[in-house]
Amino acid sequence: MREIKNPREMYLYSLKAKSHGKRVGFVPTMGALHEGHLSLVEEAKKKSDIVVVSIFVNPIQFAPNEDFTGYPRNTGRDKKLLKNFAIDVLFLPPADKLFPDGFKTFVEVDVLSKKMCGRSRPAHFRGVATIVTKLFNIVNPDVAFFGEKDYQQQLIIRQMAADLNFPIEVVSLPTVREFDGLAMSSRNAYLNQKERKSAAILYKALSLAQREIQSGERDVNKLLFRLRSLIGSEPVVRLDYLLAADPRTLQEVKSIKGKVLFALAAYIGKTRLIDNLVVEAE
Repeated sequence: MREIKNPREMYLYSLKAKSHGKRVGFVPTMGALHEGHLSLVEEAKKKSDIVVVSIFVNPIQFAPNEDFTGYPRNTGRDKKLLKNFAIDVLFLPPADKLFPDGFKTFVEVDVLSKKMCGRSRPAHFRGVATIVTKLFNIVNPDVAFFGEKDYQQQLIIRQMAADLNFPIEVVSLPTVREFDGLAMSSRNAYLNQKERKSAAILYKALSLAQREIQSGERDVNKLLFRLRSLIGSEPVVRLDYLLAADPRTLQEVKSIKGKVLFALAAYIGKTRLIDNLVVEAE
């Protein structure tokens, strides 16, 4: 596993690989790797000749009151995990190489970025779209891999790649979950024992929506009321949002027809977690 820190060196490495007919797969991460990240690496290994994984905690996607300084970081552990997968390159760009003094250019995907998480984190997806654009330009992959746990994010990246004519295939993979259904997230490390137990209610609520729809319920308001009531049974959990939406546009829906995205964000104590489930009505 080769470690590269300089963006120019990374660009030239990828350019050389592609000039020899190699297919470059890319997994961008913020580190604190878990099984969800590693499932992306596994898929990248299957679909690529060269696998590049980046670790970069992106400062411009955090608001001033958010957890940038405290975000989980354990690069030594991450390196050991990635060596087990025999990836080709670990890209570790320093912040001052990506965002030097005087940086003033940002990428924003309109409409999609203003829904769901964008309501309470208005600058978040601008930061995500900007860093992914930069990483796409530097790594120049043929295919990039993202997890559906961050459903809104992968949809925004797909839109951005299409709008900006990136010749990159964007692949999304299913959410990887803990034994009790909790979506794997680097932020799960913040939870104490009591909070961790309470956090399981999030997936239980999404699963309830699936069961209710399979039983014939089609009224979104009734479904969301039942889900909120279930989540409300855990006093440590505070909802940011809970909604049902079109999985392609994120436009909220009033009735269940075809595929529907149930998505939520909630604070478990001080930790903000997100989850989602796409349910199809028969």
